Amino acid sequence: MAKLLAYPLTIIYYLFFVLSLLVFDVIQRICLNVFGYQAHKKSVDILNLCLTRCLHILGVRYTFKVPKSIDNTIPTIIVANHQSMNDIPPIIWFMRRFHVKFISKKELGKGFPSVSYNLRKGGSVLIDRKNAHQSINAIKTMADYIEKHKRAVVIFPEGSRSRDGKPKPFKTKGLLTLLEHAPNAQVIPITINNSWKLLRYGKFPMGINMHINYTLHDVIKVADLDHETLIKTIEKQITGAITYD
Repeated sequence: MAKLLAYPLTIIYYLFFVLSLLVFDVIQRICLNVFGYQAHKKSVDILNLCLTRCLHILGVRYTFKVPKSIDNTIPTIIVANHQSMNDIPPIIWFMRRFHVKFISKKELGKGFPSVSYNLRKGGSVLIDRKNAHQSINAIKTMADYIEKHKRAVVIFPEGSRSRDGKPKPFKTKGLLTLLEHAPNAQVIPITINNSWKLLRYGKFPMGINMHINYTLHDVIKVADLDHETLIKTIEKQITGAITYD
């Protein structure tokens, strides 16, 4: 019964999802080219609020609490497991005061309304996963960026999303590069649960009626631990809080 209901709800969801991307692609360009970074950033925030709310059509609920005590005036590295592309809009929206940027594969840099424009123009970096040298240099550039501007970058060390919620081993090179080149940063580990269920049937229909939970773990200063210990601690925190119901 749930899967049958998912068909019409998914159609409605995709209509609002695509409309949001198309409308905000135009809004982003106007904001950046006419009013500058802050206006563009606000347009991206509102876009991701809309994308987050679109999932309510599918009966999706969120738990995402960001303590006000977390300092948003220092460089920040957000490390999370990855279960779905739908992991991203809530991170941008609920952590908007951190000015969240991304390390993304180059394929997303074109062809996707709103998303591609923001990745190219909003401070994120695009990497070629087949070119290790280019990827590392891009990550170094991102580390320098967050150090200089006191902003945040999100990295998914698994490399690709988990299709069943089970964590993949961390690929540590990219994260290690960030830690080495952003020594003044804080790290916020996040465990994401249940977003993979949105694609339990595939892209059509999408899964419905679920609770996606974001657990923010204790903040760790990069300078407080050696990098190897820090990465192991982050991975243990994130994977240890993944549920399998």
